Amino acid sequence: MTTATTQNRWTRRPQGSNWGDFGADDQRGRMNLITDERRLAAIREVKDGKAFVLSLPLDFPGGDEPGAARHAPRLYSNKLGEMDMCNAPLTPKDICCDDSVDLTLQYSTQWDALCHWGRQFDVDGSGTEVPVYYNGFRAKTDIACGTADHGPYAHKLGIENMAETGVQGRGVLVNLVKPYGAGRTVVDYDMLMKAMDEQGVEVRTGDMLLIYTGYCDAVMAMNKQPDEEKLAQCGAVLKGSDERLLDWIDSSGISALIADNQAVEGFSADLSAGENGLLPLHDRCLFKLGVHLGEYFWLKELAEYLDSVGRHAFLLTAPPLRLPGAAGSPATPVATV
Repeated sequence: MTTATTQNRWTRRPQGSNWGDFGADDQRGRMNLITDERRLAAIREVKDGKAFVLSLPLDFPGGDEPGAARHAPRLYSNKLGEMDMCNAPLTPKDICCDDSVDLTLQYSTQWDALCHWGRQFDVDGSGTEVPVYYNGFRAKTDIACGTADHGPYAHKLGIENMAETGVQGRGVLVNLVKPYGAGRTVVDYDMLMKAMDEQGVEVRTGDMLLIYTGYCDAVMAMNKQPDEEKLAQCGAVLKGSDERLLDWIDSSGISALIADNQAVEGFSADLSAGENGLLPLHDRCLFKLGVHLGEYFWLKELAEYLDSVGRHAFLLTAPPLRLPGAAGSPATPVATV
């Protein structure tokens, strides 16, 4: 499809993408599908009033390795003048604690912003590929890297655009532990459809789809001492190279895709890339469709409860931090059933 945009960022969009469908300058992607009516429908899924927190403690998974890109949060006390603000005696009667944190935004339970994953693509048919993100926003200009004086900043597609939608709608959960066990299983389209059919999972336009694999069960059991070799054998991963699966994600109309594992899809530890890049599901979801990805969600208790009552749908409230310019964010999601 060839379409002119108001800022003429692109005249040619990637095959299988929806660039421009929500507006030439859209930065929210499929979050646009969670309308007021669909939010009301999600509220009507609440039957029991029970709430399940879907976040890991934000100091999990633990086990920071030298050279790792992501690190556990580090709390430290603020200072008021020379006073350390830990049990600080503000007056003869009043004491106070006041903290700061060094926080890796995608260390634990997290959302990927639409600026998290881009590709080299020929946006104007000239034969020259340029680095772009969802809806044709450009590397370096729209998503700026840090300088000596300032950190990186996404002028477009930052996580605040997702936060401003409220991220509240109908969640539906597919339990992959039940049919496939807790070991590492690569799940393709047929396997996912089989699990959904057996569990009676109905996916509607605008739904946020959650995949329970059991991976975070193993993470929590390791108590911040993760064994990467053992974790590599834990939990299902979606087969990102399965075109039928990617096409179903498109046609299903889901607004977000969430899992309790590291990347939703399987990937090669040696970072070897196929024809559609290192992470083809990331490519289809974040780059082409504007479908946000949630990772490391804690789903065990919710999955067990839903299985016990024979349900799969609920109200999901899962906003990220409203942090302008960020490429991702921790979250403390809540499922109300």
